[in-house]
Amino acid sequence: MNYLSTRGAGAGERHTFSDILLGGLAKDGGLYLPAEYPRVSADELARWRTLPYADLAFEILSKFSDDIPAEGLRTLTRRTYTAATYCNVRDDESAEQITPLKTLGIEDGAPLSLLELSNGPTLAFKDMAMQLIGNLFEYALAKHGETLNILGATSGDTGSAAEYAMRGKKGIRVFMLSPHKKMSAFQTAQMYSLQDPNIFNLAVEGNFDDCQDIVKAVSNDHAFKAKYKIGTVNSINWARVVAQVVYYFKGYFAATKSNEERVSFTVPSGNFGNVCAGHIARMMGLPIEKLVVATNENDVLDEFFRTGIYRVRKAAETYHTSSPSMDISKASNFERFVFDLLGRDPARVLQLFRDVEEKGGFDLAASGDFVRVKQFGFVSGRSSHADRVEAIRDVFERYDTMIDTHTADGLKVAREHLQPGIPMIVLETAQPIKFGETIREALLREPERPAAFSGIESLPQRFEVLPADVQRVKDFVVAHTGD
Repeated sequence: MNYLSTRGAGAGERHTFSDILLGGLAKDGGLYLPAEYPRVSADELARWRTLPYADLAFEILSKFSDDIPAEGLRTLTRRTYTAATYCNVRDDESAEQITPLKTLGIEDGAPLSLLELSNGPTLAFKDMAMQLIGNLFEYALAKHGETLNILGATSGDTGSAAEYAMRGKKGIRVFMLSPHKKMSAFQTAQMYSLQDPNIFNLAVEGNFDDCQDIVKAVSNDHAFKAKYKIGTVNSINWARVVAQVVYYFKGYFAATKSNEERVSFTVPSGNFGNVCAGHIARMMGLPIEKLVVATNENDVLDEFFRTGIYRVRKAAETYHTSSPSMDISKASNFERFVFDLLGRDPARVLQLFRDVEEKGGFDLAASGDFVRVKQFGFVSGRSSHADRVEAIRDVFERYDTMIDTHTADGLKVAREHLQPGIPMIVLETAQPIKFGETIREALLREPERPAAFSGIESLPQRFEVLPADVQRVKDFVVAHTGD
């Protein structure tokens, strides 16, 4: 397995999974993808159907990481995906499944289900990949006697998932940027209450895109990145994306009885990382009918999949919503799909994303490329605050199930794309407790709170407020690396 950049630098060079594991952007600012997607045979699909989650993860990841010894990788997946790690909410039986499928009912002739992804340590789907990455990083660093300074940006869930995965890990420090006063109280408390000496929370005076732009700017300073051993766990990290491929296969097996059946997935999306994993699963041969991209009021991705126009929003145009983890106006993983959409032409991808930086976007309808989107199964929709409140209320009343605000966005859009006889699986995003204000508005009651998180908002918080300034962030990293 060899990896290449979406923008073409280093063509002909060999890049293994381990080579790109600890980094983020390629040297030319592009994103890494396999030179070819591995295909899954019918025999493999049949054999994988009954595997426990940890062993399914091993089978899928081994197709992308053939430079890691098989027994070492199997040990890592089995250490990561245990019922003990995923028992914060579910009962023992469903915790064993890691990602249990909850069938809601039949709507418009289609089975409608939730794939429960939020039972990890921070109650968000990000744990599914991040817990594995924490173990992969520690394994790789110990093997080579190295250290790593992780620089990340979060709009809510990525930060806590990364910090809980990396806390106490040898050779790793985490510097996590988040938009100051723009996360929910629960999300903020999850991150800022951590007192581990290798965790640093930086509250940036700006929005998520400012945080993300700082991370990209530091990643593009190759001398600084090399000197201070900067790595990333944001969704641009390839290992995070590929780890998320696993639960598409697991969800498919849970929703079907035969590998001749097809299913659709709806994915609440801001940064395009989670749904990019679905795209990869489909390219591997998983029988996916539709990949439904659900956005909130920050509808950059919905606009593209409806019109072919990709138009990033300025800070003043980015809404602060009740599904804040999707308050994103520049989808950093989107470049991976555009690379595939354009027949893997790195020169065109490079020019298009220069246009994003210089002109604010690009138009693939005008060039005639947009017509090929349907070949990849993508459709989309958007949700408003009123829509998500109504979805939360409806699902609770109809199915006695409480969902968070992002999952509500997904459910609302999923219902617009149901097809009779084809199961629709909505990827659950987080536990409702993380967004208590909207749950109270919708249901006039408190969301359920796992015992492990009782009183978390009242714990002492440790964080530093910084302006949205690349140099100030660099200075902080330097001051806290001991170098």
